[in-house]
Amino acid sequence: MVDTHCHLGLCEAEPAVLVADARAVGVRKMLTVGIDEDSSRAAIAIAEAHEEVRASVGRHPNGAGGFDERAAATLAELATHERVAAVGESGLDFYRDRAPREDQRRAFLAQIEIARQVAKPLVIHVRDGAGSTDGAALEESFAILREHADGVVVVLHCFSAPPARVAEVAEQGWHCSFAGNLTYPSASALRESASLVPDELLLAETDAPFLAPQSVRGRPNQPSNVVATAEALAEVRGAGYAKLDELLERNAARVFGW
Repeated sequence: MVDTHCHLGLCEAEPAVLVADARAVGVRKMLTVGIDEDSSRAAIAIAEAHEEVRASVGRHPNGAGGFDERAAATLAELATHERVAAVGESGLDFYRDRAPREDQRRAFLAQIEIARQVAKPLVIHVRDGAGSTDGAALEESFAILREHADGVVVVLHCFSAPPARVAEVAEQGWHCSFAGNLTYPSASALRESASLVPDELLLAETDAPFLAPQSVRGRPNQPSNVVATAEALAEVRGAGYAKLDELLERNAARVFGW
């Protein structure tokens, strides 16, 4: 099993403990994701210290304020590191609006180009505003990817698109990574989306320390809990766990070069 998106540096426990706990339940690979330049450097350091871990470097849309050419140059340099397997997370977040939307767009476009330059996958964060019915962040993010990310391997982190958009995602060849919110009682539409994603585009993650699965909801998440998400994926897709485990590992190896 693999956890294709976590934030080991944001978890309460030390990375060594988290890696050991994950290893104990069969999680063999983890991608720890930076949200700015400093945390990206820290992610690389964690990846250097643990064979099971690779890093992703990027500027989260919530922290995109003031993003400029200097920030882009720093991320571009970090992205060349041998322990870096991806760029991001980047994208658009209209839920909290912690950064001006123009800065979010600027950071998003820059990271698409960095991913293209280093030939590594791009990890996408998309979140719409509370109570949003127009899906503005999702709509604009998809439009930007269609226009600018041709030839870039795209991973839609914490996949949240409705079932009606899965065919479009599949046509574009974008990978869909599901997190612990798949297990929530209210997530019936998300489970339907998960049932529709083609095998070759399916990934699983924790987003630790966030989005703990239902069985441990309310407690800090960690990479070992990706097993609960995978179990839910196996159920909604009518697949045995062992078969799904093999599929997820194979997909992650292809996408991230593991």
